Amino acid sequence: MQLHEVKTMCDSILDTVQTYFVGDRKLLNKVLAAALANGHILFEDNPGLGKTLLAKLFAKATGCGWGRVQFTPDLMPADIIGTKIWRMNTGEFSLEKGPVFTHILLADEINRSPPKVQSALLECMEERQVTIEGETYPLDRPFFVVATQNPIELEGTYPLPEAQLDRFQLKLSTGYVASEELEADILRRRSSWRQDDPTEFINSVMTTEAFRELQDHVETEVYVDDQIYLYISKIVRATRQSPYVEVGSSPRGGLSLFKVSRANAALNGRDYVIPDDVKMYAVEALAHRMIMKLEYALDDRVTPESIVSSVLEKVEAPKEIVRR
Repeated sequence: MQLHEVKTMCDSILDTVQTYFVGDRKLLNKVLAAALANGHILFEDNPGLGKTLLAKLFAKATGCGWGRVQFTPDLMPADIIGTKIWRMNTGEFSLEKGPVFTHILLADEINRSPPKVQSALLECMEERQVTIEGETYPLDRPFFVVATQNPIELEGTYPLPEAQLDRFQLKLSTGYVASEELEADILRRRSSWRQDDPTEFINSVMTTEAFRELQDHVETEVYVDDQIYLYISKIVRATRQSPYVEVGSSPRGGLSLFKVSRANAALNGRDYVIPDDVKMYAVEALAHRMIMKLEYALDDRVTPESIVSSVLEKVEAPKEIVRR
């Protein structure tokens, strides 16, 4: 796959999604970059901002399979990963696959289930496999989770374990549309669809196999200079040295930033990473992995996001990047 083909295919995905989703193009870029980097996304936002629609649009545009789990307090791990059922007609157990056996999984309101249920996703998200009654089943490529949690409805919710938060490559927010004109555009488009879900109108711009090729291109054909490796390392280590932080970003945070930076380079038609690729994703890739000290946890003046932004200002970026 040639570099210009990658850029063309990525633009086609974004254009198709933006036909039905009214929002910032940068947000769509970040969602696609995470998908190309084989990473998971956590949306923390108010209800009704299009998180579910966005995930479904991406699934349809890329030709990938789609599944959804609505997390509730009575959900069981088997409801997510599946279980083995005794079949009387055959006299043996057979696997009843759960919704996790798909390409794009929407974990809706993920923090409404207890930790035992949330932990069912840990193996899926990290190792792309499921173990049921001692037998391991690999998940198809691509596989990435788009999870949502609501910041305003605190009753009946459970905080996500740090180990699970660390498995999300990016934490994003859709936010409200920027102007009255865009708000009106949402109403106008809904009127033309004549139904709430427009995904049936979308034609896939590629096949699942083609999307895998895009992922393989990002993994093997995008060059990362040693100075970029060192730059990411300095940023990650600086988050651990902040006086406000109890636990800084993990090494997995640095890996996530490295992977999504490569994907962003490919999105922009480059086969090499520059410091701006790293800066664009540093806050979304690192902030949710940090734990504030207790005395600062409830102080809105200092947040993990502001700390990462401060680190980016202090850590000097490489001036010259050697291209392959």
